[in-house]
Amino acid sequence: MHKPLIIVPSCTKHIDTDSYYLAQMKYVDAVSLGADCMPLVLPACAARTDWDAVFAVADGILLTGAPSNVHPALFDEQILDPILPLDEARDAVTIPLIRQAFARRIPMMAICRGAQEINVALGGSLHQAVHEVAGMMDHRDDDNDPLDVQYGPAHRVSLTPDGTVSAMLGGRTELTVNSLHGQGIARLAPGLRIEAVADDGLVEAFSAEEGAGFMLAVQWHPEWKITANADSMKLLAAFGAACRQYQLKKKEDSA
Repeated sequence: MHKPLIIVPSCTKHIDTDSYYLAQMKYVDAVSLGADCMPLVLPACAARTDWDAVFAVADGILLTGAPSNVHPALFDEQILDPILPLDEARDAVTIPLIRQAFARRIPMMAICRGAQEINVALGGSLHQAVHEVAGMMDHRDDDNDPLDVQYGPAHRVSLTPDGTVSAMLGGRTELTVNSLHGQGIARLAPGLRIEAVADDGLVEAFSAEEGAGFMLAVQWHPEWKITANADSMKLLAAFGAACRQYQLKKKEDSA
């Protein structure tokens, strides 16, 4: 059998006079190096997306981080800060992609914006500015810092005892993670369970309730220099294993 095909939704970006569908290399590399699967970038053009074609080949979904925020209208709020970037073309693809993948129990892993997308797609809400919420820390990075500092260790998260993430990491109870986000989980969607929280109580990781298929969403960035981080490699390896199981079941069901 070929390696499982993992759908990686793109962002949109305008550079000079041209427009691009983009997926950052670190996420694509995380699929191949961490999950040992084959990444396939999905353009952010919802009106021309053939969903039957997508799900005919998809063995998993990786939802990436991005500079843009999830549009607040998707969780029934007005835009708090119009200066912050949005990517409505990406939203138009990822929201239906998540809902259909969840219904089909296709394995999903989500990072930063991707985690926020899953929560919103399934009925949850976001803090548009975590740092402006009473009692919350500032989870943002400083764009003026070198990348190694921006993606360096930022704060602790406590793992849910006997949770999925804790089990993946050999029973660990806490991690130190990086932190590069302004938005964050406010109300967790029905059917999801908390896997990790920051010291201020912000949900930092979640999964789907038992029986709903593999889903792992993290607010931090495990894809950063992934081969140098044993914990990140374990998380991506678990995702890859779930994708291989899904691929095998799909083949058996079609036989």
